[in-house]
Amino acid sequence: MRALLGHYCESVERRSVAVFPSAAQFLASAQLTATACLVADIHMPEMTGVELYKHLVETGHSIPTILVTAYLDVRSKECMLSRGVQCNLHKPLVEAAVIDCLRTAVAQAQACRSSR
Repeated sequence: MRALLGHYCESVERRSVAVFPSAAQFLASAQLTATACLVADIHMPEMTGVELYKHLVETGHSIPTILVTAYLDVRSKECMLSRGVQCNLHKPLVEAAVIDCLRTAVAQAQACRSSR
């Protein structure tokens, strides 16, 4: 799954991709401040994708975020989208939907950076 998402990310904007085995390792990395788009699974161990997103918002890191889940929960999806999550994708992933979300998220990141 990580390799597939990495491939999609690299193909959309020809950007480098960093893959982390956990939210904690991402948060501790030097990549945190340079991240233009974050793709996280909602059901990661230790810190979920939702918890990661909330932590980023609380600490002032406004990274366009795409959450991925194997469990369709319309209520949770609507809640996360209303809190600013860029996209909430359901597994199995559809390539066109992933690419569309990535393009939207990267465009949002570029707009935010240019308005600073």
